[in-house]
Amino acid sequence: MKLNEILKGIDFTATGTIESVSVDNIIYDSRKAAPGLIFVCIKGFKSDGHTYAKDVYNKGVRVFAASEDLDLPNDALVIKVADTRKFLALASANYFEHPADKLNTIAITGTKGKTSISFMLKSIYEAAGHKVGVIGSTGIYIGDKFYDSANSTPESYLLHQYYREMLDNGCDTAIIEATSQGFKLDRTFGLKFNTGIFSNLSPDHIGENEHKDFDEYLDCKKMIFNQCKKVIVNADAEHFERIIDESKCPILTISGYKNADFTFNSPQFSTTDRGLSTVFNCIENNNSTEISINTPGYFSVYNAMLAISVARCDNISYDSIKHGLSKAFVKGRMEIVPTDKDYTVIIDFAHNEFSCKTLFETIKIYNPTRIISVFGCGGNRSKLRRYAMGEVIGANSDLSIITSDNSRFEKVEDIIDDILIGMHKTDGKYIILPKRRDAIKEALRTASKGDIVLLIGKGHEMYEEIEGVQYPFDEREVVFESLKELRR
Repeated sequence: MKLNEILKGIDFTATGTIESVSVDNIIYDSRKAAPGLIFVCIKGFKSDGHTYAKDVYNKGVRVFAASEDLDLPNDALVIKVADTRKFLALASANYFEHPADKLNTIAITGTKGKTSISFMLKSIYEAAGHKVGVIGSTGIYIGDKFYDSANSTPESYLLHQYYREMLDNGCDTAIIEATSQGFKLDRTFGLKFNTGIFSNLSPDHIGENEHKDFDEYLDCKKMIFNQCKKVIVNADAEHFERIIDESKCPILTISGYKNADFTFNSPQFSTTDRGLSTVFNCIENNNSTEISINTPGYFSVYNAMLAISVARCDNISYDSIKHGLSKAFVKGRMEIVPTDKDYTVIIDFAHNEFSCKTLFETIKIYNPTRIISVFGCGGNRSKLRRYAMGEVIGANSDLSIITSDNSRFEKVEDIIDDILIGMHKTDGKYIILPKRRDAIKEALRTASKGDIVLLIGKGHEMYEEIEGVQYPFDEREVVFESLKELRR
């Protein structure tokens, strides 16, 4: 592609002429350097692409995008821009020929529920005959293809690449989890989504390499209002007034007890042979429709209502909505593990204070005899999260089994010490088993009729990350193996 096509609509200065220059692709990882590419110097948390420019040049790259001066030979063409992250987003859109403009794009932000809402929407739109792509924390889904993703909101180049593949594979709808980090790091810069969702808000992702405080976290989340044609907001969410303050696009609302564009009432919770289910009435323009979902609790009602409201804005019928929701399933989100026991085992991705509170509020609706919780906290993440999870889980569990959960480059014992700071603020009973497999087995050995065993934190993940290595770890298989061992 001609360089001037990649630079279309971008403010820049250049150290030489660009008219006759062609590039084969865009890179921002110096390890992928090769002749014919343009290297974008991105500043990250731990490294700065500008410092790798000479090494990239030595590998044959002659075109660079930078926000700082580069000390390179005269045959290097440097495109000087104010912000290389924003440049990468705009240049990638040009390179892939703006595929997002040809898709019905839906962006979901909020502290919790993004993944569940994504897959509810996917199921609804597919029931209505659409072909859907999903980008989020559990990976990338394009037709029958699946790709792992390091981030819920991928880097801008990858984002446009996935949109291009969706379009080429016949997708007409693209759903993305738009995270606060994604907005902060300009991964979605330049995109205008057809519809946005703001589900809820509570303190999270605050700490080193994330957000300095709650205000910054909120400000990044609120960037969704600048990048959508309309946004649907949960009017019952905490901080609702701050969320919508100074919004720059039309807003629709959902609520369970306020005047809103879409409301719900009469939720009923029950246990069926398929698990824990919920039925409620959705009201739009004074017309009520009964909706049934296979996931439990009030929070699932809010997720479903947000998905329904988006679908209705796109004129999808309630028949398709009901059919889609009846089939919706999200691995690792309130996932009931099928066993032959007289207690219930649930896997959930709850990994912060807010999601844990919501999890317990949901479980307690079903009046379990006891709640036994298995959990840890991730390494190289905010200590505040550990204190809060320890306190919330300790206060709401009859027994907590504290264990590992992606310790990364920290010692499990140090993470557990942080968890205990919160745990000791409660009267909750706990034991410590640093190996997660042992902790799960002990929870199953301890459980009895009417109990609910919560495996908290791993959710959809199929690994444990320790010292930079991801070891296979599927909690479902661990449950089945543990039950076999306990029968011997």
